Amino acid sequence: MHTYDPAKLETYLAQHIAGFGRLDGFDKFSDGQSNPTYRVTSGAHSYVLRAKPPGKLLKSAHAVDREYKVMKALSGSRVPVPQVYHLSGDDTPLGTQFMVMQHVEGRIFWDPALPELEKPARTRAYDAMNAVLAALHDVEPQAVGLGDFGKPGNYFARQLARWSGQYRDTATDPRPDVDWLIDWLGDRMVADDGAASIVHGDYRIDNMIFAPDREEVIALLDWELSTLGHPLADLAYQCMHWRLPHEGHFRGLGGIDHTANGLPDEASYVAAYCARRGIDTPDNWDFYVVFSFFRLLAILQGVLRRGLDGNASNPRDTGRWNDVINLMAQEARALAQTG
Repeated sequence: MHTYDPAKLETYLAQHIAGFGRLDGFDKFSDGQSNPTYRVTSGAHSYVLRAKPPGKLLKSAHAVDREYKVMKALSGSRVPVPQVYHLSGDDTPLGTQFMVMQHVEGRIFWDPALPELEKPARTRAYDAMNAVLAALHDVEPQAVGLGDFGKPGNYFARQLARWSGQYRDTATDPRPDVDWLIDWLGDRMVADDGAASIVHGDYRIDNMIFAPDREEVIALLDWELSTLGHPLADLAYQCMHWRLPHEGHFRGLGGIDHTANGLPDEASYVAAYCARRGIDTPDNWDFYVVFSFFRLLAILQGVLRRGLDGNASNPRDTGRWNDVINLMAQEARALAQTG
């Protein structure tokens, strides 16, 4: 993905990371569609480097600087994050900005149904995810130096404007269902209730590392979409996965018998979160979930466009995104129309 001179990269990292010696390995992780991520080894030490992709990028996309800032701020809080070591400028041996952080050893679960775990362990894993989300939203942004991490005002109105614009900037084919969703969300925009938290922006199980020997989240990753916003955005985004099919291009929990498999249903997951935070069960829940569908399909539209332009981090998957976007738009419209 990136071309570089190993000697120059070694010199740069040694200058900016305490204890870094020889560059022994620089290997790209195969998964991921946004910021190319590499495992860097130096002697007995192992690091993770996340870089902006090369090429023309959308404004505000691939924000490794935001990832660095929020993880540094949350260090020492109840939210588990890797230690961060360095944030570069734009002029680097890779040709783009990057950040370097701790390599955390543990388990990543790519299937939200957790087939590799026994039923009691699945229940514990989901409860651990729920606890971390509540802990994140309980962090006072000002107290950790993130009071300026987002703009004031109605989060959902701002996000709808942002993602509608990015969707249109990256459009490849006419999609009447997406146009309908944009209008529906605008017409039913929820009032600003003043709730504001640090939101992760992509809260799902495969963005977490669990301890090797227990169902505990030891690192929450992939913060490039983080901002100050409404906490229900994170909750609804994760709950959207209960409605996505567990087949084909998707890895949701739709069609799975939750009780029989030791998994919480959506309502009980929401109730546990609300109990942890001491808040009421939200009204207008369909709006938040439909918004989550739209926001994700807008992100995937950007992935599709980058693939067509030759800038995708994982270009082998580019061809499938067109069908995925259309299916998500259809699912979201059906939910909006039927509740």
